[in-house]
Amino acid sequence: MNFEASAKFAQQLDEQDALKEFRNKFYIPKGPDGKEAIYFCGNSLGLQPKTVRDYIEQELKDWAELGVEGHFKARTPWMPYHEYLTEQMAEVVGAIPLEVVVMNSLTVNLHLLMVSFYRPTSKRYKIVIEKGAFPSDQYAVKSQIKFHGLNVSDALIELSPREGEFCLRTEDIERTLRENAESVALILLGGVNYYTGQAFDFRHITKIGHEIGAVVAFDLAHAAGNLELKLHEWNVDFAIWCCYKYLNAGPGAVGAAFVHERHARKFELPRFAGWWGHNKTTRFLMPPEFEPITGAEGWQLSNPPIFQMAALRASLEIFHQAGMKALRQKSIMLTGYLEFLLNQLIGEKLEIITPSDPDERGCQLSLRVSSKNRKILEDLIANGVIADWREPDAIRVAPVPLYNTFSEVFEFSQILKRVVLGNG
Repeated sequence: MNFEASAKFAQQLDEQDALKEFRNKFYIPKGPDGKEAIYFCGNSLGLQPKTVRDYIEQELKDWAELGVEGHFKARTPWMPYHEYLTEQMAEVVGAIPLEVVVMNSLTVNLHLLMVSFYRPTSKRYKIVIEKGAFPSDQYAVKSQIKFHGLNVSDALIELSPREGEFCLRTEDIERTLRENAESVALILLGGVNYYTGQAFDFRHITKIGHEIGAVVAFDLAHAAGNLELKLHEWNVDFAIWCCYKYLNAGPGAVGAAFVHERHARKFELPRFAGWWGHNKTTRFLMPPEFEPITGAEGWQLSNPPIFQMAALRASLEIFHQAGMKALRQKSIMLTGYLEFLLNQLIGEKLEIITPSDPDERGCQLSLRVSSKNRKILEDLIANGVIADWREPDAIRVAPVPLYNTFSEVFEFSQILKRVVLGNG
């Protein structure tokens, strides 16, 4: 499509938007002037669906009226509550229900799955991650390496962009994997890098990883609900993600995990066991020996946090109605329009470091501020824009297809133009 830099053109795109009514399903924060803010921070915390209150209040009502009987007699019984989220979560990440479970938090799930899938030997013991991976992944991976009595300096391979570049090239990732083919045990990449917004080639990286005999995993914190994922088809071994960003489940929301179907019955895999991962048919017989449930559910530890899952149910219902395919199509348009507008004002002060190819990004664009002048973000906030800053020098903006509009994208470009010129 040939974009135009005008409010009228943006309004036309909004009128043609098949998903435009979904914005009405969310609460939009207010800016300093009392009007709806331009909320481009769904990559950090998604907005609240208006139905969340009803979902949570139903559980409060059942708790008040039923007490412990709510586990079996609540409108949505609590004991199997996580199961009511499985199919719609599987839709979001391109999995079959057997492969998905909603549980714990992202880093807890990462540790649990690394117990099973990072099994270093004297020959194959290295982990490959991005040098710019989110700190929590760095901490988790390094602690696992140390737990196995290995040296981080020897067992960790960090992927770095080429000199003068910000994003990793797939061919460089492949070269590193093949050069270390005999020693790599686990590949763990962010589906979308939190800082640059780069989306990786899941299918190709997984293929190469399996060719060299490694386990391939992804942190989908910035990918779930953002990209159209096909984890089952791509043969990813495992993945973990949080649900408070694009999945709109609220601050500190429960996380989720994927374990590919081919591992569903590998009960010989070591794991840290918990009661809720035990065979459902004998769980309440309180047997002394652990018998894991088939599939991803077998990695559960504890019974579900009902209020957190209720909030997530409200959001997943919206995703189910909209469909990831349609959301991704709108996302490509929204972010493409944003990029088009920004390219007209990008100069020495700002630089887009997110890949221009839509296949290599989600809805986030990262703007590098050459002077590391954080006041640009502060001025954006003062003008009714909610975005965020990531050290050392990036403003992240993410027009989310569920609740952002093309008119907001255009208005943001005009505000940014005034702010940048004002900081000249």
